[in-house]
Amino acid sequence: MEDCIFCKIINGDFGTEFVYENEDAVVFKDINPKADTHLLVVPRIHVESLNELNDEALLGRLMMTVKEAAKKAGLKSYRTVINTGKEAGQEVFHLHIHILSGRIKL
Repeated sequence: MEDCIFCKIINGDFGTEFVYENEDAVVFKDINPKADTHLLVVPRIHVESLNELNDEALLGRLMMTVKEAAKKAGLKSYRTVINTGKEAGQEVFHLHIHILSGRIKL
């Protein structure tokens, strides 16, 4: 999708540093962190939200990406969050998984 900020990041339009990547997803630091460590796992294909994802295998691979990215970041414990829809706090309408660790920032 041409106006999606995450699609632009995936395409390299902003020079965003990926802390981890594989064939299914990229992982980068959230620019507005809500915890000491706040990473975003973003699938390379544009899917608006979890409600539109019909590929069970991709969802499983995304969760494995969470695990590998957390390991690479040296996280022993962390929280995962998927906001689905505006009312749930989703701000960017491209499916993404938050990885949060450490002190939560309010």
